[in-house]
Parts: sequence; structure tokens; C-alpha cells
Amino acid sequence: MIEKKKKYIKIILIQIIILIIVSLFAFYFGTAKINHKNFFYFIFNKNIPANYLSEYTILFYIRLPRILLAFTIGATLSLSGVILQALFRNPLVDSYTTGIAGGAGVGVCLNILFRFDKIISIITLPISGFLGAMAALIIIYLIAFKKNFFNTNNILLIGVIFSFLSSSIITLLLSISKLQYMNNIIYWLMGSLNETNYFFIYIILITSFIGLVISFIFSNSLNALSLGDEEALNLGINIIRIKKILFTLTAILIGLSVSISGLIGFVGLIIPHFLRLLIGYDYKILLVSCYLSGGAFLIICDLIARTIISPAELPIGVITGIIGGIIFIHLFSKKKINL
Repeated sequence: MIEKKKKYIKIILIQIIILIIVSLFAFYFGTAKINHKNFFYFIFNKNIPANYLSEYTILFYIRLPRILLAFTIGATLSLSGVILQALFRNPLVDSYTTGIAGGAGVGVCLNILFRFDKIISIITLPISGFLGAMAALIIIYLIAFKKNFFNTNNILLIGVIFSFLSSSIITLLLSISKLQYMNNIIYWLMGSLNETNYFFIYIILITSFIGLVISFIFSNSLNALSLGDEEALNLGINIIRIKKILFTLTAILIGLSVSISGLIGFVGLIIPHFLRLLIGYDYKILLVSCYLSGGAFLIICDLIARTIISPAELPIGVITGIIGGIIFIHLFSKKKINL
């Protein structure tokens, strides 16, 4: 047991070091070149000369919030993915399979189409996305309760159907919208980490950390659920209560992340797969590892997205899709993933 704890601590420390290195790279590199002497000066000094204010602004008001947001969104999506895969005992389930992200997408598209973000405030965008996600959760709950909600095949099927329905509604909204609104909707759908409002960033950062703590409390229950419902019942696990809590938790996490960043795929799918190969199936370590690695992964993807065709920028969803897809196909071809 002691050796196991030492191994877990070592894994977490390595991931934290990787996360710090990746964050420093993302902080330093970008379209605008930052003098390396000024870079360290800004970090260790508060009094900034007037002629250095432009570089200081780029670092602390553009890149830093973007790094924090990338970490938070990546960590949230990865954590949600690994929880859902445990609940459904299905390796193809991720943050978007359950239909929650689709509901958020519909909410944001309606907001853009009816110009609430222009008439009222830009703050209505994440609010409408979150409300859309919660509306999707309520609809899925209402449908599922008429059946056997805790039959995972039923709830998964409902989520997939709702995802297709949401995609169809979004396509309909695109087809009837004006060109300028269509561009805004498409840009949001491809994912973006341009939100620099620290208020939103801190909200989702705190919420995601609370989500990590809550899910870690139920890590033993997740280990039991991964063996199957019957085994979990034999071990004294209240599977109905656990599934209610964790499914609602992931819905809130997904709704918050999607409402702020748009649809960023593959993070919640590939990170849990990759880490299971490296560290095993114990959720006591897997939850924390997915949280840290998901954040580091999205920071790397965002760095690539904003530098590979500099000064232009690629949508973050394009990079995560390409990298995640290549990794997934490689693992599957090597028969390291069983579907």
C-alpha cells in the first residue's frame, strides 16, 4: 500500500512538472516576440517601466488568462470524460456523447441569432450556453425517468439521439441566419479560448476543482462501478445515488466549459484512454491524472493553434481533433484500445 501511494505521488509530481513546463512555453512563445530578459523581469517585479507596458499587457492580459482557460477547459473535459466512461462502462463515451454539449451549442446559437450578446451584454453568451446545457440535462432526465434511467444503455441512447437532434437544430439555425451571424456561430462551434475575462475563468476553474474533489470522494465507487452494476451492488454501493450525483456533476462541468470555449472535441476521449494504458484503472489516481493531463494537453494544442500559421490563428477544435484523432487511430491500430 505504501509503495502504491509513493508511485501515485511520483506520477502526480511528474505531471505537475510537465504542466508547469508546458505553461511556461505557452506563456513565452506567441505571435508577439517577448525579450527573454523582460520575460523574467515581469515575473519577479511589480513595477513595470512605461516602455515595457505593451509586452506586459500581452503576457498578463492576453496569454496568462488564455493559459488558465486552456488548462481549466482541458482539465474539465478530461475529468468529465473519464467519469462518464466509468459510469457507462463504454470507452467511446465522452463529454459530447451525452447530448449536454449539444444543448449548450443550441443555447449559444440562439443567443447569437437573436443578438442578445449585442443588445444586452456579451456575458449572455456563456449564460445562454450553460442554460442550454441544463435544459438538455432536464429533458434527458424527463425522458429517461419514464424508462429505466439507470439502465446505462437507455441513457446513452437518449444522449446520442439528443446530440443528433441538437446538431440538426444548429444546422437549421445556420441555414436561416445572416452571413455575419453565421460566421460567429461557426467560429464558436470550432472552439475558441479567446475569453480573457478573469471572472469567467475563475468561476469555471473553481467549479472544475470542486468537481475533481467530489469525484475523488467517489473514486472507490467508480472502481466498483467499472466492474459492473451487479458487482457494485454486492460491494454495498448505492449505484442509483452515485449515478445521479456524478451524471449531474459532469453535466454541470460540461455545460460550463462548452458555454465559455465552444465545442472542443477529443480531449475527454483520448486523455482517459492514454492514461489508462500508462497508469492503470484505479480511479484514485486516474481522476487526478486526467485533470492535470487534460489541462496540459489543451495548453499545448492552443499554443500550436496560435503559432503554427502566425499571425493568423487556427480554431482550437481543429488542433485537438487532428492530434486526438491521430493518437486514437494509432492506439487502436496497435490494439491497445479495445472497443
